[in-house]
Amino acid sequence: MEKLLLTPLKQIKNPKGDIFHAIKKSDSGFSGFGEAYFTTVNRGDIKGWKRHTKMVLNLVVILGEVEFVIYNGDEFLSVKLSPKKNYQRLTIKPNLWVAFRGLGEINIVLNLASIEHDPNEADNLELSEISYEW
Repeated sequence: MEKLLLTPLKQIKNPKGDIFHAIKKSDSGFSGFGEAYFTTVNRGDIKGWKRHTKMVLNLVVILGEVEFVIYNGDEFLSVKLSPKKNYQRLTIKPNLWVAFRGLGEINIVLNLASIEHDPNEADNLELSEISYEW
């Protein structure tokens, strides 16, 4: 799907605690820095649908497992990310719809956004407004 990038991320094992890389300014998904924030999603709960018009999302699951569904108006793409099973960064460029569901017991997502949050910069739809079988 165009405007979407999955980047495998490096993990460095350490007996006192592992290191999990997220993004560097030299990475292909880096589009500037606006803010970083964490969001949680409970097991079985779904957040979305949201479409940003300017913001580039760089999403990394740091705890648990989360299924992201991206919709471009014609097709869906589903990606499950987890630090244990599939540690990657999901970069979503503007004008794609995204929703996500918590699969783990505790689920935390880091977004390294290209711009600061602006409530007038995104569109939101109820889950029922885009038909997808979760």
